[in-house]
Amino acid sequence: MKNLFLFLFTIFISLAVHAQEKVITGTVTTASDGLPLPGASVIIKGSSNGTQTNFDGKYSINAHVGDKLIISYVGMDSREVTIGAANIYDVALEEGSELDEVVVVGYSKTSSVSSVISHSHRGPSKAQLRRQAKRAFHDKISSQLAGSMSGVKIRGSKTKKSNESVLYIVDGVPIQKGYNDLIKQIKPDDIEHMNVYKSVEAVDKFGESARYGCIVINTKAGNYRVQYDENYAGITENQFEKTNLSPLSTFSIDVDKASYSNVRRMINNGQTIPSDAVKIEEMVNYFNYNYPQPIDEHPFSINTDVVKTPWHNDTKLVKIGLQGKTYDNEELPASNLTFLIDVSGSMGSQNKLPLLKSAFRLLVNQLREKDKVSIVVYAGAAGVVLEPTSGANKEKILQALDNLQSGGSTAGGAGIKLAYKLAEKNFKKNGNNRVILATDGDFNVGASSDKDMETLIEEKRKSGVFLSVLGFGYGNYKDSKLEILADKGNGNHAYIDNMQEAQKVFGKEFGGTLFTIAKDVKIQVEFNPSLVQAYRLIGYENRLLADEDFIDDTKDAGELGSGHTVTALYEVIPTGVKTDYLKDIHDLKYIQSETKAEFSDELFTVKFRYKKPDGFKSIEMVHVQKNETTAVNEDMNFAASVALFGMQLRNSKFHNNSNIESVIELAENGRGEDKEGYRAEFIRLVKTYDRLK
Repeated sequence: MKNLFLFLFTIFISLAVHAQEKVITGTVTTASDGLPLPGASVIIKGSSNGTQTNFDGKYSINAHVGDKLIISYVGMDSREVTIGAANIYDVALEEGSELDEVVVVGYSKTSSVSSVISHSHRGPSKAQLRRQAKRAFHDKISSQLAGSMSGVKIRGSKTKKSNESVLYIVDGVPIQKGYNDLIKQIKPDDIEHMNVYKSVEAVDKFGESARYGCIVINTKAGNYRVQYDENYAGITENQFEKTNLSPLSTFSIDVDKASYSNVRRMINNGQTIPSDAVKIEEMVNYFNYNYPQPIDEHPFSINTDVVKTPWHNDTKLVKIGLQGKTYDNEELPASNLTFLIDVSGSMGSQNKLPLLKSAFRLLVNQLREKDKVSIVVYAGAAGVVLEPTSGANKEKILQALDNLQSGGSTAGGAGIKLAYKLAEKNFKKNGNNRVILATDGDFNVGASSDKDMETLIEEKRKSGVFLSVLGFGYGNYKDSKLEILADKGNGNHAYIDNMQEAQKVFGKEFGGTLFTIAKDVKIQVEFNPSLVQAYRLIGYENRLLADEDFIDDTKDAGELGSGHTVTALYEVIPTGVKTDYLKDIHDLKYIQSETKAEFSDELFTVKFRYKKPDGFKSIEMVHVQKNETTAVNEDMNFAASVALFGMQLRNSKFHNNSNIESVIELAENGRGEDKEGYRAEFIRLVKTYDRLK
């Protein structure tokens, strides 16, 4: 009786297991080269329940233990897989009969499976005629890919093979491979059909650009174009201000450098550069200048130069430079760092999360035992993946980074709140408390608008926690949102487009990126109306302050990091000079401006206000510039060349019809010692841009 009971119990358990439905996932690839097979059919044998693989060859289907999956693809041998205890079944299909092209009809989002309708051979059907026309059309496309194509690896390059290297051609337009993730956002219902060519055939049709395979997509609309969904804050270029009407110019410093590396990425990819992506002050401040270290009690030195404007004979160029005090790593206070990392689906491409992980390795390897690191991640929700961990335990920190995977929507606001909560909980008095946000800025869940972010971060900065914002990726890069976070969150903003830039931000400029030596740094310049007819601040359009904000300690301004330099340029029109830049106005009836005789030899006075990192009351510094033209030095030449290039990129009327050759000549005269090679890289970049025009 006991044996009978055990027998019946075993059968019952077996039937229960067999009856249990579960979700089966997997990836379908080709056995020959490992490429994914989008549109492969996955069906449960003996039923109508089926699905098809997506762009990455992935599928998901509900099935029972013991069910048999039939995986098939036109031109390849089908495979049969029996469902057991496992939930993941990856399948590689072998070559079947050779076909000139593979036609995948539609996508199925339900349990039904699309079918290919057969036709008689009494004459070519409409579908066959369409395929013949498409084949001829695809042959014509190959001529576009014959030589090289911006953003696509070509003959002779030694690139590791990956699924991201597949070439996409959508409605006859080859897509730069950096934007493959955007192609995957095409809705299945919008696709008329899709042709998949494996490596050998793809090279034969489209050349070496397609050596990892090619997917040719035709949409129903037939006019698909990649939408580079990048956002930049609008910039209204500064105009000349008449000194007798407005002698004061007030602005916040800006140590952000994201614009230069972002523009560099666009030029290297052969893209058109949106004018609002060009922030001249960030381009100028990307480079370091040979300013002396401070020698008094203040955390930075002040330096001014006045020269003849290289692009205009009738104006002068003023340079105001700050040099932050440089501290060795050992001198810096203990850090409480919270890494806030975007792991949403938009971060999946190679230039986002994988690059981010490599970049953060550089930072982690410089941490000391007294430093602590926490890691918060966010996608559809936010969570803590690493509690505060000593910098001595680098392996644990790096392992937590390596385990990160992308997927889901982007609840950036929730992530920021959780990161600041963790940073405040582990706050180090007299230490460096900082959240380091790494993202493409594409927030889409919860509080996500630019205004939402501004309100949120203004509240969080009251905690005394500083913020560093690192931008990654392109195609959907949200510069405007990241700029707001950095500006309003007592922080800085960098754009990392490659490992060289990561090395610059986390290696060479480690202290400046992470350690603030002065906050709320404001500059106010008063020009002498008897010597200066008008002036124009070059750049800093999004950093302008009201004149009364200069002495208002409640008004937020920029931060200066250890070793950072800040440079501002003014173009000034001396009195008595006739210029088309200024329009005449009536004389004022009630206000008479008189210049005090004792200051007649002063061109301008520049005032600075700053707070200590943990302070609430500003300290003021004053510097007077005499009416003297200084000798042109290498730093002045180079800063002028970068500013001039920025004006040309923005199609500014103020570059006075200058040409690229003028930019290159100035840059070469200002190259100097250039130990790190950044100035030489700028010259090469300008020459590349000139060839692309």
